Amino acid sequence: MQFELLESLSLPGDPAKPNEDSFSHAAGFACVFDGATVLGENLMPGRSDAQWIAQFGARRLRAHAEGDASEPRDMLRAAAADAEKSFTALRKRAPAETYETPLASLMALFVRGDWLAALWFGDCSALIRSPDGAVSVVGEALDSRARERNRVSRLAEPEGVAATTVREKFLPALRASRNRVNRGGNWLFSPDVRCAGHATAAQLAVEPGSLILLASDGFFALVSDYARYSADELLAAANSRGLPALGEELRAIEAGDPKGLTFPRFKRSDDATALLLSLRP
Repeated sequence: MQFELLESLSLPGDPAKPNEDSFSHAAGFACVFDGATVLGENLMPGRSDAQWIAQFGARRLRAHAEGDASEPRDMLRAAAADAEKSFTALRKRAPAETYETPLASLMALFVRGDWLAALWFGDCSALIRSPDGAVSVVGEALDSRARERNRVSRLAEPEGVAATTVREKFLPALRASRNRVNRGGNWLFSPDVRCAGHATAAQLAVEPGSLILLASDGFFALVSDYARYSADELLAAANSRGLPALGEELRAIEAGDPKGLTFPRFKRSDDATALLLSLRP
């Protein structure tokens, strides 16, 4: 089997800022990366370290997926090693704290005969609909986004501030939280070869004709944050209406709640990326 790309979409959260999502695909591979917005100065050349890690990771993971017969985790390890080498060579200085290290969520799928291997970090997601109509959700976006909403609400409400101003006001707390990443149970893709050993993995039985939606959390917010769709409904809408229409709907919801009072969140709009794929024989 192999992937057929039906449609793709990647929208910046703010047109004036870098899009820190990225994606890549090939016949036997597809992925979505979501760079974690930096909480300090950029250490790499370019406008955004988060954009760099997302784009570099997607590019190198595809290169290894296309040219390497090893196991998916070994491909991920090779991509992380490439990122480590580039980061060490090009950064202006070593990070003083973990929050300065470029990090990204990831969902990657690899075709392996009559099944898919999934590897992921963070809150990117995959929705898979088999030919019989059953839909599976791969990833932790629903739980992760619920925790973030609760956190934004806890920070905003005692101060009486709009949820979308919380990031700047509580930057020290956010940095402290980021400093715990890649130090225990919570790992993200990073320029550190060790991260590959901590990606969550799953083997998924699939059939030709299966429909797949890969999405960053900014796009999956239509389910997890705004409850506009269930996972099944989002996949059906992507197939029937198309990803651009869903992108417009997403931004309309956010424009109607610019301060995050109805839907607590750190940003008015997050970068939103999605791939719609079909599995062909």
